[in-house]
Amino acid sequence: MAEFATADALLAAARAAHAAGYRHAEAYAPFPVEGLAEAVGFTRSHVPLFTFIGGAVGGIGGYLMQWYSAVIDYPVNIAGRPLHSWPMFVPVSFELAVLGGALAAVLAMLVGNGLPRLRHPVFGAPDFDLASRNRFFLCLPAHDPVFEAEAARGLLQSLAPLRCIEVPR
Repeated sequence: MAEFATADALLAAARAAHAAGYRHAEAYAPFPVEGLAEAVGFTRSHVPLFTFIGGAVGGIGGYLMQWYSAVIDYPVNIAGRPLHSWPMFVPVSFELAVLGGALAAVLAMLVGNGLPRLRHPVFGAPDFDLASRNRFFLCLPAHDPVFEAEAARGLLQSLAPLRCIEVPR
């Protein structure tokens, strides 16, 4: 992991790491840095897709549940109204679609972020608490396919950081 003094230095380092083939680099900054997500290779999230699927499953499931109970399981003929009266199924179907979408979004976010994770290795790095105040960090994780310890250290040293830190496991 390398420590940088400015956001521009971090952005340049992230671009250099991505150009060197690192696809799982992690950047830490005390405030949002424009273009940093793209520089480390973040393209898009799968959360919207899972939210849509969860909403569709919730809405269709709610509609089918009401249809089954009103038409198949317990049909009641009241004043000649049709058994499959779809307008009365809409509010519950809508609410279950919202519930299904919300639950799917939360679960996709948790899985996508690798949570719940009680301890991340970078928290053991010296002075990493400065990432929430005034320092910028770029971490090249060992699980990256192109990671080699000496090559990663050489790349980070060539980017002129304040210092390089080996993150304990």
